[in-house]
Amino acid sequence: MKINTSGEAISQEEIQEYINYVQEKNPDKKIAELNLKINGDYVDLSYTFENDVPFERIRRITGYLVGTLDRFNDGKRAEERDRVKHDVII
Repeated sequence: MKINTSGEAISQEEIQEYINYVQEKNPDKKIAELNLKINGDYVDLSYTFENDVPFERIRRITGYLVGTLDRFNDGKRAEERDRVKHDVII
């Protein structure tokens, strides 16, 4: 985890309290970066999480929204294989 502080100095114990606060609010996520901007009694807190959520691609194939073709029968697999796929020109 990367921790960035700016402004006035704060103790390591106070930094740990901000880490604990973010982790309590988001128990299923891991903090990638924590930014603390200290201005007197005020602290601007911002953070980002590690991208540990698996991304599943979903496509529309023959009228169905699917992630994989493993549940398709042979006919639907043939439709997917034979369809025209268009290239995107940028």
